[in-house]
Amino acid sequence: MSTEDTLLLHFDDEREEALRLARAAGLEAAEIERHRFPDDELRLRLPAELPANAVLFRSLHRPNEKLLELLLVARSAGRGGARHLTLVAPYLAYMRQDKAFHPGEVVSQRIVGEFLAGLFDGVITVDPHLHRISSLAEAIPVPHALALSGAGLLADVAVARRERPLLVGPDAESAQWIETAARRHGLDAIVCTKIRHGDREVDIALPEDAQVAGRAVVLLDDVASSGRTLARAAERLHAAGAVSVDVAVTHALFAGDALEVIRAAGVGEVWSTDCIAHPSNAVQIAPMLAEALRAVLVD
Repeated sequence: MSTEDTLLLHFDDEREEALRLARAAGLEAAEIERHRFPDDELRLRLPAELPANAVLFRSLHRPNEKLLELLLVARSAGRGGARHLTLVAPYLAYMRQDKAFHPGEVVSQRIVGEFLAGLFDGVITVDPHLHRISSLAEAIPVPHALALSGAGLLADVAVARRERPLLVGPDAESAQWIETAARRHGLDAIVCTKIRHGDREVDIALPEDAQVAGRAVVLLDDVASSGRTLARAAERLHAAGAVSVDVAVTHALFAGDALEVIRAAGVGEVWSTDCIAHPSNAVQIAPMLAEALRAVLVD
């Protein structure tokens, strides 16, 4: 496989992000036409003929309809001539539910992973929500399952904006990203403990030996959704004497009033990657995705 016989497919609502990737990877790109009927059904139209290798760019925030789009596109691409199909999903949904915590709960990670594995030969994503498995391939059993990280790129932004910041992870799950980011620039780092009481009710405890007073702090995590975890962590850090608290996240979901909540908690700047388009985007991931994609295409 090579970039010479590969076409990148995308939808109109992600045209800018997809074209950045196409330019970085040296690929031709084509837009999938989409029409919505009055009864909400979709009509999609791909190029009449496809090369042997096709790449579909689709970030899976607000995922429910997009998963149906993947099914329709993947099955049609095969009939159109594509023999190898790769999904580039900067944000990958349904990965957090990796076990049944209560009888009858659906383990969505396993089901969605198997669904994607039935459609694609490769999947490339960024900072997926994996905590009880060691690799993306365990969730999505395909020949090429690549999980990249935005932590190092966010660390670059942090050190460019703040002098020797203290990196803080809001919970134990963030430790992997904190370690990567801190190691990149030799920064101090700590990880907090989170006690969750519900989707929007959390409490945060700083490590007992945390040296926060007088420090510029950057809260770093993979995703910001409701904002409550980051807000509570910011409150704790200010109470411990931090001179500033900023936030850096890979995936800027910021659902509902999330941004207002973290601002009210004393957060200054917010930086994110463009895995999800958002006004806080400070990092473009196209070069990183392109490098990974080239490795898949020449394998």
